Amino acid sequence: VQLQASGGGSVQAGGSLRLSCAASGNIAVINAMGWYRQTPGNERELVAQIFTGDRAKYANSVKGRFTISRNNAKNTVYLQMNNLKPEDTAVYYCNVDRVLYGDYRYEYDIWGQGTLVTVSS
Repeated sequence: VQLQASGGGSVQAGGSLRLSCAASGNIAVINAMGWYRQTPGNERELVAQIFTGDRAKYANSVKGRFTISRNNAKNTVYLQMNNLKPEDTAVYYCNVDRVLYGDYRYEYDIWGQGTLVTVSS
């Protein structure tokens, strides 16, 4: 599967951005889709993840400000980011933890190319 992320950019503190990530390929079922972020010198960290059935989990730092959602028909995951803070500045990566292909193969831990979010104070 290929993941194509979009929607990053620059915004002032308090502003909003919406990230999208579309998965393409001979996909039958995607398990969890998520967003991670990384800043220079730091490890990649989970921002939000959404499972089949729409159960979601969030990093404590984004709870109440970010909302993750998915459109299974489009194999797309979204991250609505509101009330952005300068500490949200990072490269955001989308992830699929497991995909079942139409030929019954599985693939695990797939990453998109990253999209930069910059929040200025």
